[in-house]
Order: sequence, then structure tokens, then C-alpha cells
Amino acid sequence: MLVFLMSSIYHPIAAQQNADQKKTALLIIDIQEFYFPEGSVPLVNPLEAAINARELLNAFRNRDLLIVHIRHNASSDGDIHPIVMPLENEEVITKNKANAFIGTDLLDYLNDNKITDIIICGMQTHMCVEAATRAASDYGFNCTVIEDACATRDLKYRDNTIKAIEVHYSTLSALNKTYATIKTTHQFLNELK
Repeated sequence: MLVFLMSSIYHPIAAQQNADQKKTALLIIDIQEFYFPEGSVPLVNPLEAAINARELLNAFRNRDLLIVHIRHNASSDGDIHPIVMPLENEEVITKNKANAFIGTDLLDYLNDNKITDIIICGMQTHMCVEAATRAASDYGFNCTVIEDACATRDLKYRDNTIKAIEVHYSTLSALNKTYATIKTTHQFLNELK
């Protein structure tokens, strides 16, 4: 009788947490070879961001949660980097625009899988990550951007160079609380347990 009572008290809570997790998807955006040191558009610290993205990827795989790899269509060195290489059963969506929802079936795929929450990481913070986050939020998804699993580069405007770290943080600052919650890999994975 005690065993029955214990299971009726604790298992529904665990089942609800599991059901809530099943509504969450990971979007890994454009972690492609051209953004690494030997590529055509090298970013600042892409390897560190990719390693954190791999931690997220492994956590989602271990929990059998939905994973979507986004890749920008490119004629050269556009392969997804081996550090986050998709498995055969993981969705890969190829896009031609910064916003991963334009001209793709991403929205339908997320809706078909009853996703409500999206965890976003990838490259570049100020471009494709930002575009996907704003669009996903506008479509009604709860978005979380993992700040140390994203990378960007120095930008030039007129005679000014804006350092990558400033580009990165100004983008995250603009997204924070309006379009997304911003977390570190460590924060997110601790909460996922």
C-alpha cells in the first residue's frame, strides 16, 4: 500500500516534468566550418561556443528531446562542424536567409511536434541567431538563448570597429526579456536536471 501511495504521489510529478521537457526543442544555428579559423568568415572564439553547443546537444540527446540543426546554404566550406554533427534521425533544415523561418518548413516542423519552448544557440549572434530568436518569439514560442554557446565577429561601421564581444553583448541585451531569456550553458543544464 505504501508503495502504491508513493508512486501515485511522485510519478505524476515526474511525468509532468517529462511532458514539459518534450515540448522543448534545441535549435543549433549555423555552426558551420566557414566560421572557424580556417574558414572564409572566421568568428571570435567559435570553438568555445561550439563546445558549449555540443554540451546542450548531448543533454537533449540523452533526454530524447527534439533537436533541429539549421545550416546556411553555402557553396564552399558550409558543412556543419563535426563537433555538433547531426545524427541521422535529427532534423537538418537548410536556409538561404538569416531568418531560419523564411523559405523553410521550420515553423511547421516545430508546430507538428507541439513545441512551445525553443533553446537557441549558434552563429552569428548578431545575425542568424538574433533573426531566428525574434521570429520565434513573434510566432509565440518561449525562447532561451544560450549566450556562451553563440559566437560572432568584429564588425565595421564607417571608420569604427565594433569588437565581437560588444556586438555579442549588445545583441543579447536587445533580446533579453523582450524576445528571450538569456542563460549560460551551465545555468540551463543545471535547470534541465
